[in-house]
Amino acid sequence: MSNDAEAAVEVIQSRGASDPIEVAFVLGTGLGNMAEAIVNPVAIPYSELPGFPKLSISGHDGRLVLGKMEDTNVAVMQGRSHYYENGDPRAMNGPLETLAMLGAHTVILTASAGSVKHDFFPGGLMLVTDHVNFNGLNPLIGVASDGGFVSLTEAYDPRLNKRLKRAVIRAGVTLHEGVYMWFAGPSFETPAEIKMARALGADAVGMSIVPEVIIARRLGVRVAAVTLLTNFGAGFQGGNPSHSQTRDAAAQGAIGLRRLLRAFLRTKEEAWGAQQTT
Repeated sequence: MSNDAEAAVEVIQSRGASDPIEVAFVLGTGLGNMAEAIVNPVAIPYSELPGFPKLSISGHDGRLVLGKMEDTNVAVMQGRSHYYENGDPRAMNGPLETLAMLGAHTVILTASAGSVKHDFFPGGLMLVTDHVNFNGLNPLIGVASDGGFVSLTEAYDPRLNKRLKRAVIRAGVTLHEGVYMWFAGPSFETPAEIKMARALGADAVGMSIVPEVIIARRLGVRVAAVTLLTNFGAGFQGGNPSHSQTRDAAAQGAIGLRRLLRAFLRTKEEAWGAQQTT
């Protein structure tokens, strides 16, 4: 682990957040108010945590909030760093290392995304089952020795996905499933790129998640990801996305996502023995 992560853990524990974290959430644009449900929260600005990002995008509060939610010790990141802000696909390495050192064995990533599927309407939720790294960028480039050769066969943990799908009934929401394609941003995709994404099997497009999944898997942390569909992709179903549209639509659709994530915490994980047999 890096020196920054160790220093960040010391800061967090000095603020009274000493209980091991069970589940961590990384919240995307307009989704930060989920932290309001945390009991006895300890909130620390990223600016006070070594290795955490300096955020420049509206819709990201830039705080780490720790406490209990649904009787579970959680950590909530209100905002993330994106590749397009600094040109560094490793920008979220420090925060994820810190969460792992705090004990988080599970990370749930959330983000806004553009739909490229006819029946995945804006306002809906999509469980990410796999991704396409269109950029070719990788946060593990340059990692010493063999540490970069990380398997992504089940990058999106099947047990967590199963648990999220079971939580849908409690939450009273609809949860699509699909493949997410990562674009670098910050400009939105062109209509031609959206056509390409659809042809390559994507169901949604966005500017985050993928580097975090790769880093988390290297750390041995289990990952699931849920996107809030805020718009149709450019030129598809009349789509003409903008950041203000994405931010506003995310804020409106966040209620359903919050219900799903809280229901996830209340839903116990079933035995997975059947998946281990051959």
